[in-house]
Amino acid sequence: MEAAAIPVRRALRSSGVAAVRNFLGRWGLIIVLLILPVYFGVQDVVNEHSLTHIFENLKDGVSNGAIWALVAIGYTLVYGIIELINFAHGDVFMIGSFVSFSIWTTIGLTLATGALGVVFGLVVTLIVAMIACGSLNVMIERVAYKPLRNAPKLAPLITAVGFSFILQNVGLEWYGGSQKGVDDLIHSQTIFFHIGGVEITHADVLAIGVTAPLVIVLAGFIARSRIGKAMRATAQDPEAARLMGINVDNTISFTFLVGGLMAGAAGLIYALYETTIWYFQGFQAGLIAFTAAVMGGIGNLWGAVLGGVIIGCIQQIADDRMGGGTWTAAIVFAYLVLIMVFRPQGLLGEQTREAG
Repeated sequence: MEAAAIPVRRALRSSGVAAVRNFLGRWGLIIVLLILPVYFGVQDVVNEHSLTHIFENLKDGVSNGAIWALVAIGYTLVYGIIELINFAHGDVFMIGSFVSFSIWTTIGLTLATGALGVVFGLVVTLIVAMIACGSLNVMIERVAYKPLRNAPKLAPLITAVGFSFILQNVGLEWYGGSQKGVDDLIHSQTIFFHIGGVEITHADVLAIGVTAPLVIVLAGFIARSRIGKAMRATAQDPEAARLMGINVDNTISFTFLVGGLMAGAAGLIYALYETTIWYFQGFQAGLIAFTAAVMGGIGNLWGAVLGGVIIGCIQQIADDRMGGGTWTAAIVFAYLVLIMVFRPQGLLGEQTREAG
């Protein structure tokens, strides 16, 4: 009898292990993502009898994450179509902040300008900044990346690093090496309205109100337009796309244009949101945004947005609750490692040509 029971126990044990593995495979990633907000939410309920504090953190995280999402879109589109990490992209975002500040200074936009004047001036500034960064990104692609299209992958990678340093020095020459304060044109910390006790400021409305329409329009454009379909076809198989009559070179250039447009918009939002600009801001933003793209799933537009929002929330909670930012970077990358362990292709990842 004892001998007959052994296989039964082994079967039960193996089925239990399989059940645990299935559970972790399906829900483990969600559990990992909810660790920080749930832990600090419970603390708030115990100590303050309210969840307002954690909701404030999440709100600020979404606002910050919206900026990272716009920058991450440029990384994910370029990598998805030519499998290049465009290290210069973060510095294109920095140029967007510098162009925005220069434009609204040139047209005389100040705190004394009326509300309608500020809105109109910022719309003009947004358009100019997006065009400037989009054009800059296309120029970088034509000058630095296109001639190296068939070269070993290390060559365009090093070229991207080189252009990053070039743009950093342009910013250094433009406004110097110190952080430069800019006018708080939108009264960023003024409360716009409340939602359940959570204060929504002008800065939150700006970040989400600009990012959300841009992402939705871009997603619709890529899904439905002719050039959008060409981008997706080129990302899947450039040689097959070329045989189908798609101009792959122009499609790649257009992808860089789109990424630059998003970086220009992010540059304007960042300048108004933080009320400071700095020639070195592109390095940190580029690192965070690329991490967001990898976390969400490189090559996936909505993955870049999701990754940006998640990182923004992690940063805000860590800054507010865990040593004033001392551990923020470590926690962000710990989350990245855990997500890669549970889902190596990212949260919404697609199989790339290299992976396939």
